Amino acid sequence: MNKKALITGITGQDGSYLAEFLLDNGYDVVGMLRRSSTVNFERIAHIQDRLTLVAGDLLDEASMIGILREHKPEELYNLAAQSFVQTSWSQPVLTGETTALGVTRVLDAIRMTDPSIRFYQASSSEMFGKVQEVPQVESTPFYPRSPYGVAKVYGHWITVNYRESYNLHASSGILFNHESPRRGLEFVTRKISYGVARIKHDLAKSLKLGNLDAKRDWGYAADYVRAMWLMINQDSPGDYVVATGETHSVREVCEIAFDHAGLNMDEHIEVDEKFFRPAEVDLLVGDPSLAEAKLGWKREVDFETLIRMMVSADIDLVASELKK
Repeated sequence: MNKKALITGITGQDGSYLAEFLLDNGYDVVGMLRRSSTVNFERIAHIQDRLTLVAGDLLDEASMIGILREHKPEELYNLAAQSFVQTSWSQPVLTGETTALGVTRVLDAIRMTDPSIRFYQASSSEMFGKVQEVPQVESTPFYPRSPYGVAKVYGHWITVNYRESYNLHASSGILFNHESPRRGLEFVTRKISYGVARIKHDLAKSLKLGNLDAKRDWGYAADYVRAMWLMINQDSPGDYVVATGETHSVREVCEIAFDHAGLNMDEHIEVDEKFFRPAEVDLLVGDPSLAEAKLGWKREVDFETLIRMMVSADIDLVASELKK
């Protein structure tokens, strides 16, 4: 019998890479989708016929209970959320309902249906926000600087609470920024790689960005989903920082991206203050020592390789769009 895993947020970047990884490791994979007129299957189109897709919503606990009773997964990866920091400022209540209270609904469904289900919660480096120490480790105090970060702190602590109160195998991955060619266009790395590709193909002249000096710890999403699986398959649950231990600025992303396309970034970048955050986070850089020591996890793709990979993929994507 194959192991069975349920992934919420399966159509997202992480969900698609995790689904691929689990399928390659012999799992049966069930993916939960919100009912929507605009569901985008693009990221999972190449594996869709190997997945079982079901309708459910983090706002509706009854739907979660129904899915668990029908499909009986042994592992549940909660990747669904309102996951864009900028949107959380304009939709703070929705962000709280999905990204915070949604975690409670999933955990409660597990508690009532089958407490043996192993649970993974997608926590975030945005929980550290106004950082209290550099680099950040599992014990670093949280100081979120956006409604998204606040909601993620709730989701993290409710996972700890259910783990300790109901003896659930519930783990949280405090993942720092992780990117890929499948990243949404609203995220800055993908905005840059896609924007560079459009400039390369003479479809645009400039790229408008916010704070070029903002720094993040950026890794490759396919590396990070391996850490999720390693956590959920430990004898004991726990919380782990997953990061590269390096920090790079938005300006560095631009330098590599434009260089890869053979372009001069100074001729195309425009700084627009409307893209600045109301409250910027400070120096986010994670220390993955615990994950490396206990999980045996290590990243395989470095920062420059990642950015060049994304630009190449978007140059090909824009070329294919032009042929349509």
